[in-house]
Amino acid sequence: MDLAFTPEEQAFREMVRAWVKEHLPQEISHKVHNALRLSRDDMQGWARILGKKGWLGFGWPKEFGGPGWTAVQKHLFEEECALAGAPRIIPFGPVMVAPVIMAFGNAEQQKRFLPGIASGEVWWSQGYSEPGSGSDLASVKTRAERVGDHYVVNGQKTWTTLGQYGDWMFNLVRTSNEGKPQTGISFLLLDMKSPGVTVRPIKLLDGECEVNEVFFDNVKVPAENLIGEENKGWTYAKHLLSHERTNIADVNRSKRELERLKRIARAEGVYDDLRFRDQIALLEVDIVALEMLVLRVLSAEKSGKNSLDIAGLLKIRGSEIQQRYAELMMLAAGPFSLPFIEEAMEAGWQGDAAAGALGGFPGGAVANAPLASTYFNLRKTTIYGGSNEVQRNIVAQTVLG
Repeated sequence: MDLAFTPEEQAFREMVRAWVKEHLPQEISHKVHNALRLSRDDMQGWARILGKKGWLGFGWPKEFGGPGWTAVQKHLFEEECALAGAPRIIPFGPVMVAPVIMAFGNAEQQKRFLPGIASGEVWWSQGYSEPGSGSDLASVKTRAERVGDHYVVNGQKTWTTLGQYGDWMFNLVRTSNEGKPQTGISFLLLDMKSPGVTVRPIKLLDGECEVNEVFFDNVKVPAENLIGEENKGWTYAKHLLSHERTNIADVNRSKRELERLKRIARAEGVYDDLRFRDQIALLEVDIVALEMLVLRVLSAEKSGKNSLDIAGLLKIRGSEIQQRYAELMMLAAGPFSLPFIEEAMEAGWQGDAAAGALGGFPGGAVANAPLASTYFNLRKTTIYGGSNEVQRNIVAQTVLG
C-alpha cells in the first residue's frame, strides 16, 4: 500500500488549487471559512461555475461527460476545494442520483437528466426517509400505483434536505406489498413542481429550515421516470447509499475546520491551556487516521484490488469528528458562541456588523457568531444517512459474519 502522491498527482493538485483560487468568489469563501449562512444563490452559483468547467460531475466517467479522474484525483479535487473555502457540492444530483441513472437508467433517461445535473442548473432532492421509516428504509409506505402510462403517488417524505429548493426528487416508493419489504420498492424520479406536491419546512434546533416534509397527494408521475425495473428499487437505493455515507465522512472539511478551531482557540486565549490543547491533538489524530483510511481505500482502487466496503465505517468516524470539532469550537469561545437570532439573521446580521461597530468580540472572532447554531446543526450527523448504531451493527456483521 503506497500512500504517497506521485509527481503527476501533485501537479494535478497544483492545477486544481490555482483554478479554484481564481474562480471561487471571495465573498462565498469568507462565508464558508466562518460558517456563515449560505444562500441558495451561493450554493448553486458555485455549482454552476464548476458545471461550466465540467467539474461538477467530478466523479463521472468521460462517457457521461465527466473528467474521468482517478480516485486519487477526485480526492485531491475535494481537498483543495474544501481548504479554499468552497461550499460543499450539494450531493443529491451529481454524487448520488447521477451514478444510479448511469448504472441503471436507460439511454433516454441518461440523455434527459444528466446534462442538467452536470451544469448545476437542476437542483435535486432525496426522497428516502418517512415518518417511521428512517434507518429502516425497507418499511417505506409512500405508494405509487401504476395507472396506464403513469404512476399515482401518495404519501409523505421527511427530513428532505434543502427540499424547499428542489426542482426534481428521486424517490423510493412502494409498488408492491408481496414478499419481503425490500422486494416491493421502486426508484422513481419526480418533478417537484407537479400538482399535488407540498413542501413544508421543518425548523431545527439551530433555527434554520434545512430540512423539510414533502407530501404527495395523487401526484402523477410518467412511467418513463421509473429507473430500472419495477420493484427493484432496493438494489438501486443501496448503490446510492454507499455514495451518501462516504460523502458524509467528509474528511477534507474536517481538516479545514480543524484549522479554524485552532484559530478560534488562539484568538480566545485557550490554546495555551494544555488540557484544551490535548483535546485538539486527540481530534487531529483522529482526523489523520480517517484520512489514512480514505487513502487506503484509494490505494486499493488505484492498484485494482477490491477494497472492503467500509462506507459505514467512514460515516461513523466522520460524523463523530464533525460533532467533536463543533463542540470544541464552542467551548473555546465560551459565552461568545452566540445563539441563533432569527430576526437578526434575516436582517443580514451574521456577526460582521457587531465585529465592526463594537470593535470586535474578544479576539475579533467574527466566526464566533454562528458557533452555537453549528453545534446544534451537527448533532444530526450521527443519525442521518443511516444512524451510527445501525452502521456499527452492519460493520460487526461484515467482520464477524
